[in-house]
Amino acid sequence: MRIILACLAAVCAFPAQAGFTFASIDGGVIDLDDWAGKPVLVVNTASLCGYSGQFDTLQALHEGFGDRVLILAVPSDDFNQELEDEAAVKEYCALTYDLTLPMTEITKVRGAAAHPFYAWVRDQTGFQPGWNFNKVLVAPDGSIAGTWGAAVAPDGLDIAGRIEGLALTSGPPARAVRPGWLRRRAVHARRARPTAARAPRAAPCRPSRRRR
Repeated sequence: MRIILACLAAVCAFPAQAGFTFASIDGGVIDLDDWAGKPVLVVNTASLCGYSGQFDTLQALHEGFGDRVLILAVPSDDFNQELEDEAAVKEYCALTYDLTLPMTEITKVRGAAAHPFYAWVRDQTGFQPGWNFNKVLVAPDGSIAGTWGAAVAPDGLDIAGRIEGLALTSGPPARAVRPGWLRRRAVHARRARPTAARAPRAAPCRPSRRRR
């Protein structure tokens, strides 16, 4: 009986990829089961937030890790910083950031109506997004490897370094994905992007003084 209970507890503790799906902004479904055994970084985003410059480094992570890691953007209007609909979000991010990383439809990430993935993260860790561009890293074994607020950059050692370490269990890398390379890639992307092609920006968001 103890063995059975222990097994059930393990299953309940680490169901990260088990059954969690998101509606894709491109149509269809993003199924986290398809990424079982690989790291998954989930970031709640908002097009008009002052932290939206992190899209460049998220895109760099997506390109650098390729199919060894899922970098998933989850647009949310929970903090009143997202555009009016999915079509506007998709166009804005394509024109402004040249995004090709997977993105969901506009999704609730906190409170009673939160997506089941975020409800699970809250139940397991007590963490729920306190602002846009909060990050949740799921390890290859399905456990939650870390959670971070908006101010923690995706290309730093805390996140990119942790992902690279976890990704080694998914197979040899095509190239080393170092934080310095990610930063240079993101800067190059911003400089190479024609100004005329950028969508107009709203004024940056102004987070309150409380910790995000």
